[in-house]
Amino acid sequence: MTEARADFVIVGSTPTARLVAGLLASAHGKSVVFSGESQSGYRLPRGVDLSVAPITRPETWALLKAGLPETLRLISRMGGRRAWSRVDPILFSEAAAGREALAHVRHMALAFGHAAERLPAKVIGPGREGLLLRDTVLLHRPTLEIALDAWLDQHGVRRLHDGEVLTVRADGSAELAAGEERLDIAQTVLADDPAIVTHVTAAQWPALLLRQVASTILTEPTPPIAAPVMHRLDTGLTLVQQQAGRGVVAMGPGAIDPFAAALGVLLDKERQFRQAGQSSYETLLTADAAPALGRLRGTGPDIIAGLGPSGAFLAPAIARWLCGKGTPAENVWLGARLVDRQAVPSSVAEFGAAA
Repeated sequence: MTEARADFVIVGSTPTARLVAGLLASAHGKSVVFSGESQSGYRLPRGVDLSVAPITRPETWALLKAGLPETLRLISRMGGRRAWSRVDPILFSEAAAGREALAHVRHMALAFGHAAERLPAKVIGPGREGLLLRDTVLLHRPTLEIALDAWLDQHGVRRLHDGEVLTVRADGSAELAAGEERLDIAQTVLADDPAIVTHVTAAQWPALLLRQVASTILTEPTPPIAAPVMHRLDTGLTLVQQQAGRGVVAMGPGAIDPFAAALGVLLDKERQFRQAGQSSYETLLTADAAPALGRLRGTGPDIIAGLGPSGAFLAPAIARWLCGKGTPAENVWLGARLVDRQAVPSSVAEFGAAA
């Protein structure tokens, strides 16, 4: 039997998980194992990657603004222009609290140099208030995932294969068993919701994290929606227009039947839709709708949760922080959002469906 050691294992399948794994290896010289499925080619989406989000905290806008050029250069170098595009997403709300949150988001966006325009009701429907965010970066997961996997291979990141078994220990370390080989790993990073649900025991589960059933529905071709990406603050429902008239992907909370009913109301009678695909799964929210990061109980696996659509653009900051090389601003932001913080009262709370 042979034994070896590695610095990190990153568990997760999102672009954020892949970016953190690759940056730890390429930028920080760490030995890294990556455990995550390829998913963009065969599974309905469970999320969208945007350089903006319904954020009301100025420190988060500042961190995203600082990190966008670095992340975009990296993604362009790996995947070229096919890996991303610029879009003008719409955030909208029907409730008073959501409308107030939109006003805060608009104020923050403008303060950080991001064009944000109020939308008239005729664009998004009566009784709704909307905000259009100009010139936002949207990542194209199917293209980007292939490029990220090649990048991981290029920088010597070991990827988990069929027949290999990863065991995550309560102290945050892990062991990879591959036949007669045993690889001891110093620290585990659980970088998306399925990874956290799979590897965090009931005894370790933090009070901040809440489980929620969510669904994705792919419609057959329908009339175009008002923007390539639309997000409803009141419920967390997100709509993404597919290319070449291939319908709409809707993602959000709820089991299939109530979610489909809510989608039907949102699309209204002029956009009667038929389902081309559907799936349900479990997602995680935080009790104060703000991100949750850091080691469980200060000694367990690292958690990355609740980053919303902008997680990929925070990956360089997270990788530096995991290595103890974060900038002062990054350390303050991440240190205020530890997974073991108290949710009530919260000094970092954001507006969201969980708030």
